[in-house]
Amino acid sequence: MIAEYDTSQWIQNLRAAPQVQVRLNDRKFAATVRVLGTGDGVFSADLSLIREVQALSRTKYGWGEGTVVELIPAA
Repeated sequence: MIAEYDTSQWIQNLRAAPQVQVRLNDRKFAATVRVLGTGDGVFSADLSLIREVQALSRTKYGWGEGTVVELIPAA
């Protein structure tokens, strides 16, 4: 997922409570979210994922300079 602004309220909510329930059509599952940053301490794997998500967003929506949020399904 990608958010336009790092200061968006839903991003702040995810940082405070990263355990979420996800619903896609008729499927529901528990997940943990991870807000990926682009600061000095970002891991190269994260940077690669950020760039990939931003590129996909640009292709589909015409913009992609937002904050990337990773959904990690619960085991």
